[in-house]
Amino acid sequence: MSIQVRNIHKRFGSFVALDDVSLNFHEGELVALLGPSGCGKTTLLRIIAGLEQADAGSVLLEGRDATNTHVRERQVGFVFQHYALFKHMTVFDNVAFGLRVKPRGQRPNEARIADKVHELLNLVQLDWLADRYPAQLSGGQRQRIALARALAVQPQVLLLDEPFGALDAKVRKELRRWLRNLHEELHVTSIFVTHDQEEALEVADRVVLMNHGKVEQQGAPEAVYNHPASPFVYGFLGSVNLFHGRVEEGGVQVGSVRLATEADFAAGVDVLAFARPHELNIVTDLATEGGLAAKVTRVLFLGSSSRVELEGLEQEQYFEVEVPLSELARLDLTPGQEVRIVPSRLRLFEQEALAG
Repeated sequence: MSIQVRNIHKRFGSFVALDDVSLNFHEGELVALLGPSGCGKTTLLRIIAGLEQADAGSVLLEGRDATNTHVRERQVGFVFQHYALFKHMTVFDNVAFGLRVKPRGQRPNEARIADKVHELLNLVQLDWLADRYPAQLSGGQRQRIALARALAVQPQVLLLDEPFGALDAKVRKELRRWLRNLHEELHVTSIFVTHDQEEALEVADRVVLMNHGKVEQQGAPEAVYNHPASPFVYGFLGSVNLFHGRVEEGGVQVGSVRLATEADFAAGVDVLAFARPHELNIVTDLATEGGLAAKVTRVLFLGSSSRVELEGLEQEQYFEVEVPLSELARLDLTPGQEVRIVPSRLRLFEQEALAG
């Protein structure tokens, strides 16, 4: 089922949760709504589900206006962060619940319900837990049961609100992979809310970044990561190093140092210059031109690579540089050592853009 939201506005008192949001979700697509707390992503999800009413705007399901359609008639499955399983029911009865409460004319008989429940429990690889109660399950198992329950009513749309937010990092990673595989098998139009940029980039077909009730950018994960449209997107998607500078001939003037880069702005324009940790190089030759003076504060080993944390000497600013282990051995860095930081790539935005 395709979904369109058109010019959605929503306020809670004086707080603007959604400010003229319009989006299209294509049939069979898995989309992540990504952004910080309070950006409007969960409110938008609840409006699509019919759990919340917009102040203005419309929701179209398969081209039909569903703005005033009751949640029961939208064919939507909803999975919450905290599972929302019935504690007094077994796993089997939790998954069967949506089928058993259907109107009498649409309700399957108990034999068909049993077949459907076991089919779904096999799908989420937990049929062996059918007789257990939620309190006897791990967090990851409870979340998979919650997903099976949402799928039981054969929804045309699956909405997931921070589905793995309450789980530890290892379980979250396992369930992200599992959800991606499940979606490729079912192809149900799915929208999930997250504030975890790694989760969004790893799982989704498309990422929609939201901030202050507006859509900042949307696109394929690699497109929004490699070509961020604003300082907010750049800063939210992964670690970044930020330099405040001014465009001059041949680069960007940062303090007393001119960093070499191509600039599409006129000379004299104040800019924000961004670089990912892997786009900075550490040079131990203090006479190196075009490098910022810094002092090593910590060297962290991260398995196949390392991260060096540094403090700028001209300004009170901290930097993170990703360094391959082979390069780290060559540099032989020690805490307190003075070095130069040289960017291999800088992405520039006008200074005013930060306020937007």
